[in-house]
Amino acid sequence: MDNVSVIAVFTLSGLRDIANYRVILFVLTLLCYCVIWLVNVTIIVTVIVDKKLHEPMYIFLCNLCVNGLYGTAAFYPKFLYDLLSTTHVISYAGCLLQGFVLHSAVAADFSLLALMAYDRYVAICRPLVYHSLMTTQKISIFVFFAWLIPFYLLLMSTITTATSRLCGSHIPRIYCVNWLIANLACSASVARNVIPAFNYTFYVGHVVFVFWSYVYLIKTCQSSKENWNKFMQTCVPHLFSLTVVVVSLLFDMLYMRFGSKEIAQNVENFMAMEFLLIPPIMNPLMYGLKLTKIRKRVLNFICVSSSVSSSVTNSSCSSAISFVICSTTCSATYRS
Repeated sequence: MDNVSVIAVFTLSGLRDIANYRVILFVLTLLCYCVIWLVNVTIIVTVIVDKKLHEPMYIFLCNLCVNGLYGTAAFYPKFLYDLLSTTHVISYAGCLLQGFVLHSAVAADFSLLALMAYDRYVAICRPLVYHSLMTTQKISIFVFFAWLIPFYLLLMSTITTATSRLCGSHIPRIYCVNWLIANLACSASVARNVIPAFNYTFYVGHVVFVFWSYVYLIKTCQSSKENWNKFMQTCVPHLFSLTVVVVSLLFDMLYMRFGSKEIAQNVENFMAMEFLLIPPIMNPLMYGLKLTKIRKRVLNFICVSSSVSSSVTNSSCSSAISFVICSTTCSATYRS
């Protein structure tokens, strides 16, 4: 092969044995993708519409949900198409784009989770200067760089991969990953190794910072019941989200590099999908259920919608009963 342009398409081999249950997989995958959209859009709309939620923690959470939709959009539509197709291929440009979006979404996840950890640290450990440190202008700058830095770092990595001369077109996965594309290169290069190593080190630093901040927070909050309650209310969902992202990603990365060929293809596919399935669903659910302000706003919206629906269709006893139950639930929620 003389140059990269010779490779027009890549073959994805992860779905070679799905002929007997492709319809079931398609329905389950479509259902999961719909749930991801539902829970993330619910949090996003709730934060945007309610001005009382225009606070740093909720703004960062809104961006985390937007990033969840951004990352999954690079995988699920193509995967759903492949489930119904007899040939599983992706164009060279499409493969690079998919790898860029997936990697940048993961990197943005870590950036946003680090910002949320910093926000909690300032709110609990330095409450007197919180409003001076977390101004609207500073929040805008933080969010801007939380998106810009991952995009820039992964763009450099993708450009390096794109300029490599490839000697193969087989991707042993259900989606494209920059590391697997780089492995198809005819020869190794310094840039191909240095840039990913820098990116990994940079975001491992994010994880270390977050866990260090939580160790400090736990020590600080143990001396105050009020701070401990605040920690349990706002920090536990964040810590859980970080743990889910890190564990899911490590699972995938370690298997991709050191996995055994004896593992069944279905298990391989689940491990590959794990960080695209669990964090995008669990993050908004954890925050939606744990954070009181968001939970109240969502329940209020549901109850108001049910009340309107019940008043319009008030021709049956069941509608009246559901209206009373919903009204009681809303009242109890606001009293709590």
